[in-house]
Amino acid sequence: MDRSLSRRGILTAALGGAVLAGTATPPAGAAPGDGIRGPDPRATWPDRFPLPYGFRPEGIAIGARPYAYFGSMADGSVLRVALATGERRLVVPPRGAAHPVIGLKIDRAGRRLFLAGGAAREIRVADPATGAELRHYGGLGAADTFVNDVVLTPGAAWFTDSFGPRLFRLPLGRDGAPGDRVDTLPITGEWEQGPAYAANGICRTPDGRALVVANATFDGGSLVRVDPATGAARRIDTGTLRLPAADGLLLLGRVLYVVQQFANTVNVLLLDRAGTRAREIAALTDPRFRVPTTVAAFGDRLYLPNARFDVEPTPDTEYDAVALRGVRL
Repeated sequence: MDRSLSRRGILTAALGGAVLAGTATPPAGAAPGDGIRGPDPRATWPDRFPLPYGFRPEGIAIGARPYAYFGSMADGSVLRVALATGERRLVVPPRGAAHPVIGLKIDRAGRRLFLAGGAAREIRVADPATGAELRHYGGLGAADTFVNDVVLTPGAAWFTDSFGPRLFRLPLGRDGAPGDRVDTLPITGEWEQGPAYAANGICRTPDGRALVVANATFDGGSLVRVDPATGAARRIDTGTLRLPAADGLLLLGRVLYVVQQFANTVNVLLLDRAGTRAREIAALTDPRFRVPTTVAAFGDRLYLPNARFDVEPTPDTEYDAVALRGVRL
């Protein structure tokens, strides 16, 4: 995940202002030399971010700097929002309804946005500073392919296909530059495709050796560990927990956040390092959730776009994203 977060053992949650045992809020005016952390300026940052009417957000990406990038399912544009102020700026221009943006990630250097194109069966790489399209890969998978979400690893960008048992691998060079072609990795082993959506969100295992994919179909909704070398899949043991509305995934250390869109819930799990077993440690809800789809983080806050899949989208439909205050365990 993002450089500012991947090494931190932070669990964030919406707890209505409650403080967990072992956490302390520094008194107002405390100085850094007092042995406690002084007031955090992020405490005044907004916790709701209005997005353009009709925008239809689905994915979110946050890099090392305090900006969130939102992709539009309506027209394929990308909007940058300042987390400190809520100020918005269009950074990737619209390409039209035939070229939506579903999942997206920004690289550590902040130089490239990787965009999943849904039913357009495409992957785009864009410059977040200029909006220029750096690379385009089309005609991926089969006729019903839906390129849904993406995770960046040291050597590749990995994309899920919701309607086929496969992952797409875009090789990345030493400087993070994307390669000339996209490879397809068939998923084998413990995987169930089903008649509708299967694969959705994707992240790495804590040890970085495998991938975790949300499968909303398999065994009532599961997390699956996929070997990136062979495509062999194995269901992650989550006990009795099922995740039938699993969408976006966020891994911070060994803590995995699973956004269940229509359930308006974020399930928080603790994974073992290899990503073979997990146990639930929290289930987060918030009255501001309106079918959130995925989650990104900055500092001790979670940020979630509300996709509002429960209403018919129109050019006048209101959209937003929300932030949840964080606590340290």
